[in-house]
Amino acid sequence: MAYQLDKKMVIGVSSRALFDLTAENEIFETKGLEAYCRYQVEHEQEILKPGPGFGLIRSLLRLNEYKKGSNLVEVIIMSRNSPDTSLRVFNAIAHYGLPITRSVLASGASLAPYLAAFHTDLFLSAYEDDVQCAVDSGIAAGIICTEKNSQIIPMPTAQIRMAFDGDAVLFADESEQIFQEKGLDAFEENERVHAREPLAEGPFARFLKKLSDLQEELGRENCPIRTALVTSRSAPAHERVIRTMRAWNVRVDEAFFLGGLEKREVLKAFGAQIFFDDQSIHTLNVAQAVPAARVPYVSAKSLRRLRPAAEM
Repeated sequence: MAYQLDKKMVIGVSSRALFDLTAENEIFETKGLEAYCRYQVEHEQEILKPGPGFGLIRSLLRLNEYKKGSNLVEVIIMSRNSPDTSLRVFNAIAHYGLPITRSVLASGASLAPYLAAFHTDLFLSAYEDDVQCAVDSGIAAGIICTEKNSQIIPMPTAQIRMAFDGDAVLFADESEQIFQEKGLDAFEENERVHAREPLAEGPFARFLKKLSDLQEELGRENCPIRTALVTSRSAPAHERVIRTMRAWNVRVDEAFFLGGLEKREVLKAFGAQIFFDDQSIHTLNVAQAVPAARVPYVSAKSLRRLRPAAEM
């Protein structure tokens, strides 16, 4: 019987999300593909340093050791590298003892067609086009911050700590659009009037639900996974969020309704191994303290395809 992925938590991660390839990417952008390939082959015995997604991936893989005989998480390298230039990445994987055995090496082609084929639940990449295609296909995905001031590798912790923004990440962006177009007062009035109506699902709703199911399977007491909602919302816009979580039968462990306060120090105190937000103004700031990834908006074309006509 073939190996099955559909019942596992499947994480797709690009080589730039897992390892620090800042210098190599600069060679690619300034000198071209041939120079990049030559450099990778010539330096394939030099071990890459951990990148912004390394701590999260390492911790997720350790979940497979949490229960004897369990195999809860599968991590797959999904890279635009060619097979010939990928040896350096696999050498680094072996060096750090990461149990990653499967990969997609697309030689510059889009990775989007392969995400559904591998039952991907979460995709982390530094390449915006692939992440956009993933989100448009209904797969949770984030453009991980790889800037030089955001190479933050969290210290090993007893728990996996993942944090999420609310609107346009866990929830659809209808309420945020009201805020952008009509201002805070109109937004708060809309949320007060519709407080008992669950918010529509956003790009990360399905992933959060699967993560919550995994928490239940592992046991809530001393669970190795801890989640947080970190949102710019505040009262009275908090009630609709809480009731939405209740309607989804999902519980986040911690929630921060910041009312526009800066998120970075809260996420640092929480010890997030990753934070997902839809606005680069937040992710670039947060990435100076903890790893962060921006979630692109679903494109208009895909939005029409994903939603029934009656909802448009």
